[in-house]
Amino acid sequence: MSEVKKRVEELHELLHRYSYEYYVKDDPSVPDSEYDKLLHELIGIEREHPELKTDDSPTVRVGAEVQSSFEKVQHETPMLSLGNAFNEADLRKFDQRIQEKVGDVNYMCELKIDGLAVSLKYENGKFVQGLTRGDGTTGEDITENLKTIHAIPLTLKKDISFEVRGEAFMPRKSFLKLNEEKEQNEEQPFANPRNAAAGSLRQLDPKLAAKRKLDVFLYSINDLTELDAETQEEALNELDALGFKTNQKRRSVNNIDEVIEYIDYWTDKREALSYDIDGIVIKVNQLDTQDELGFTAKSPRWAIAYKFPAEEVVTTLLDIELSIGRTGVVTPTAILEPVRVAGTTVSRASLHNEDLIHEKDIRISDSVVIKKAGDIIPEVVKRIKDRRKDDAKTYHMPTHCPSCDHELVRIEGEVALRCINPKCQAQLVEGLIHFVSRQAMNIDGLGEKIIQQLYEQGCIKDIADIYYLTEEDLLPLERMGQKKVTNLLKAIETSKSNSLEQLLFGLGIRHLGVKASRVLAERYDSIECLMEVSEVELLEIHDIGEKLAQSVVTYLENEDIKALIQKLKDKDVNMTFKGPKYNEVEGHEDFKDKTIVLTGKLHQMTRKEASEWLKLQGAKVTSSVTKKTDLVIAGEDAGSKLSKAEELEIEVWSEDEFVTKQNEIKE
Repeated sequence: MSEVKKRVEELHELLHRYSYEYYVKDDPSVPDSEYDKLLHELIGIEREHPELKTDDSPTVRVGAEVQSSFEKVQHETPMLSLGNAFNEADLRKFDQRIQEKVGDVNYMCELKIDGLAVSLKYENGKFVQGLTRGDGTTGEDITENLKTIHAIPLTLKKDISFEVRGEAFMPRKSFLKLNEEKEQNEEQPFANPRNAAAGSLRQLDPKLAAKRKLDVFLYSINDLTELDAETQEEALNELDALGFKTNQKRRSVNNIDEVIEYIDYWTDKREALSYDIDGIVIKVNQLDTQDELGFTAKSPRWAIAYKFPAEEVVTTLLDIELSIGRTGVVTPTAILEPVRVAGTTVSRASLHNEDLIHEKDIRISDSVVIKKAGDIIPEVVKRIKDRRKDDAKTYHMPTHCPSCDHELVRIEGEVALRCINPKCQAQLVEGLIHFVSRQAMNIDGLGEKIIQQLYEQGCIKDIADIYYLTEEDLLPLERMGQKKVTNLLKAIETSKSNSLEQLLFGLGIRHLGVKASRVLAERYDSIECLMEVSEVELLEIHDIGEKLAQSVVTYLENEDIKALIQKLKDKDVNMTFKGPKYNEVEGHEDFKDKTIVLTGKLHQMTRKEASEWLKLQGAKVTSSVTKKTDLVIAGEDAGSKLSKAEELEIEVWSEDEFVTKQNEIKE
């Protein structure tokens, strides 16, 4: 047996090396036939000796057993999206904001791969979990499918624990082959490589995913504590050294003019690549400057995605439909003769508002130019003058709401028409859909169609009614069996314990987003305290502006809203903040308002636990050592960050000193 085990170890070493040379370095040292021969030898040994098969065996690349579903997993830190730039002016505004905040910087330019964002988690150098981006907060566990991508290392060249993020994609060659097979089987082909990559990684059978020949580029590290990088460029070089595949077309530049030169080059050259890109990502290169710039609720302030100009096509405007949002805004939508644009079939497009329709003189039956804004949202760009038909009809917005027939109004300073009837059915349904969404109360299984049915049958008229639903209400609905009903009622019950910020966001208060909901919940602790606050007091909070302050106070003063909140309380829906408080912690004098860096391996706690504890003491935890750093806590094998701290004469504690201080504070 020892000889067999030794041969398995030899095969592991050879196959991992050959795979790395072929898929990451693009420089194979042996022909494909040699790799295939060794792989089949290993498969044969593992079939006879299943106890010798390990989680990082090269044979996992061919796919595991069929899965029944994908488990939903919350990201340790959110996978935020990037702000967009569509032209040179947008880029220069971004650069101006950066310079006003921190002065001159250099930038890292990277190709924006058109694929599926993924997160890879490693423990002691072993790949243990892979997630999709999902909604940014919660993703799906697609670990087994990601193992089939040869460019993802199953074992790193260093025994470290961290999370890396990147883009899984389908090379054009794989995409063409896949669609050829689909056409031969008389199946619907994929619209584009991005859809094909997403569809492949969401196959419940990993063996099918393995056949699709996906690839990946990694572009960020979630926690740099165990690495010595001071810049984005150095971080990517660290990933290369660990065995990851990064995109080598990246370039570090000195200013925004060089960013624009890089963009111009790849705008012309992108078709020569073997994979699709849909833009360029621009990041401030220095990691400590990134920390200083920070984040908004949706995206980092230190990065932006330039989107290539969208493909434009011509089609016919057949009609204009109206939709009513949860805040009463009436939005016109163009109904189009279906047409292919940017890889998908488009039959609807945004017209934004009545002013835009008249400004562009767009009429029903006109030939119009449409494009996908940012390659995502279809919009009508203009009409084609010389193709106008004699029967083209000028469109006039209605004077009354198409849902409730209440008179529409235009609020001063706004271009949108709005229905202000609080009992408007369309608004109520949209409000219910918003209330159960992921970033609000996150009631899994209560989708748009079910809400529509429940509303039409009179089972729910407001958000509180959701907590009064019974089996008798749900079982008669379409496609709702006993198991689905049981799971849905359980999800509704679970949502009662959500923290206050989720409820606040779910209420749909105008101008109140996710970040501001958290700020208010953390500051006032309970809905009762928030209901007593004045506009003047709200305006004293850094993140709250005049419009939002007015909107929150007006909403919570409404007697109908007070009755609604009481109705929620009667069903034991939580009205208090349950998260850790970072903004107003009393803290401890040794940590409060100090900037602290964690580096090296910690053995008595995880870095996340250490970071959370420090924040609760009022500290700011960053990843880079600068002149502004007050304290460095250095674990085992601390590298350049420790050296830099000593060079700058910054106070340094060992892990034992840190734990001793924690114990003193607890006592």
